[in-house]
Amino acid sequence: MTSRDLGVAPGDLSDDDLLRELGHLYETRLDALRHAADQAYGEHTRRMNEFEAEYLRRRPGREIDPERMRDGARAR
Repeated sequence: MTSRDLGVAPGDLSDDDLLRELGHLYETRLDALRHAADQAYGEHTRRMNEFEAEYLRRRPGREIDPERMRDGARAR
């Protein structure tokens, strides 16, 4: 079974749709962790990883917030 059998491939989505889907995955993550069956949680993780990988593929030079780096955190 391929990911296409289980939903739209992240690479087929527009940038807006990709971000919307990522947002939805993050909204449902804690619920999946706390209450989903092992198989469902595993599927949620697999899809989240697919969508995040696609985001990073599209934005290899994404802006990094200096506050999110070790030196920035130490400076606080």
